[in-house]
Amino acid sequence: MEEFNKNQQELKNQATINALYKSLAAGDTKMVSGLLASDLEWWFHGPQTCHHMMRMLTGEASHTEFIFEPRSVTTLDDHIVIVEGYEGANVYWVHVWVLKDGLITRFREYFNTWLTVKKLRVRPALGWVGKDNWSTVWRSQPRDLFRRSLPGLMLAI
Repeated sequence: MEEFNKNQQELKNQATINALYKSLAAGDTKMVSGLLASDLEWWFHGPQTCHHMMRMLTGEASHTEFIFEPRSVTTLDDHIVIVEGYEGANVYWVHVWVLKDGLITRFREYFNTWLTVKKLRVRPALGWVGKDNWSTVWRSQPRDLFRRSLPGLMLAI
């Protein structure tokens, strides 16, 4: 039963994130604001000229300034959704959304950056015990950009 509930939550979270991107594309700011926590925690890595999502969410930019078209949407655990997109040879982005009770509470944006997500496991009696407690749960797959050199980051969850 617990596994069923977890899968249901993952599907709900994925639907919320899909609704966010559709609302952004349509310029539906009321719907977008209803999906975000008022104290959204934000983190960005990439060129300073690429704060497209921040500009859209704060109303500084029109929904047509930059089009975020997700190429893949992946759920991790019951509260994380990773979205990946690329637009031609020069633009690659990864968004990591954290949800709680159907509301987006945290957002990490990686622009023109390779990303590897690793899950850390703690052994209560021993604490952190080397790399054997790290498992890769997601890795960037930018098909169009395999010839480019991009900085790489690891996100530990």
